Amino acid sequence: MTTHSDQPQHWARIQESGTVAGMRAMVWIRRRLGRLPFRLMLGLVIAYYYVGRALPRRASRRYLERIWPLHAGRPLRGGWLLGLRHFMAFGQSLMDKVDAWSGVPLDVRFTPEDRACLDQAIRSGRGGLMLVSHIGNLEICSAMSDTRDDFHVTQLMHTRNSRKFNQLLDRSTLRRGPEIVEVSEITPATAMRLAERINAGGFVVIAADRVPVNDNGRVRHLDFLGSPATFPEGPFWLAALLRCPIYTLSCLREDESHRVEFRPFDDTTHLRRTERDAWREDAMRRYVAWLTDQCRRYPLQWFNFFPYWLTDDQHAG
Repeated sequence: MTTHSDQPQHWARIQESGTVAGMRAMVWIRRRLGRLPFRLMLGLVIAYYYVGRALPRRASRRYLERIWPLHAGRPLRGGWLLGLRHFMAFGQSLMDKVDAWSGVPLDVRFTPEDRACLDQAIRSGRGGLMLVSHIGNLEICSAMSDTRDDFHVTQLMHTRNSRKFNQLLDRSTLRRGPEIVEVSEITPATAMRLAERINAGGFVVIAADRVPVNDNGRVRHLDFLGSPATFPEGPFWLAALLRCPIYTLSCLREDESHRVEFRPFDDTTHLRRTERDAWREDAMRRYVAWLTDQCRRYPLQWFNFFPYWLTDDQHAG
């Protein structure tokens, strides 16, 4: 059922932590002193953040309580150490992003199936929409677009809450980033521009696991990890309007390497107007099933540190 978002504290209003100077210091340590000093300093920074920020800590705990039985086959016990590992994984992902856009060689791996699917999608010349989530490290996939002349990516994202990190990328990297379209400013003209990108063989990337920046955006309440959560309809409205192939994309860390998964999801090229409502409902449920599987396999790499489920409302303070 379509409704309006009623989450107690919208993720976009939770302020970004840290300073550009502090982030740049971490980058300097990583590049000049090496991995071990960087890991030691990152551990101290993350421990300080974990202790000092109650809302992200509680949000992490509630997520881990839901996902851990699916991942490990047993309930979560204790949890503070696993919470620290969750925060550490997030901190490492930030540095991986900087490395990716700095041209530092990263060990990025595809299965033969995923590689073949991506190559086929690029060679087809049709372009498409890539549904992603806040799991893993999508910036590594976007950085790949800077190494292939035939792979052009446009990212739809909310940039207000990541301004400091974007400043860090601008000052610490030498490579150009992907084209970014602010999701809070999508207009009919923006949609036409995205359609032009796809018609030219490009790919549009949009995350579908966070509610719209505009609290009046259209959302749907779906079961996710055993409790109702709010998901945006916008990405699926856009998918229907763009009439194009749709894929899922993720990049997950495995020890010191990254695994890219690129799979076909659907194709709205011939979707009739009368079929759009039913298609959106089914597509959103399939997306949540895909997200559940991603979290089950890589539970510490889903980075949404805010009240996510409707049942978290009473604990949001």
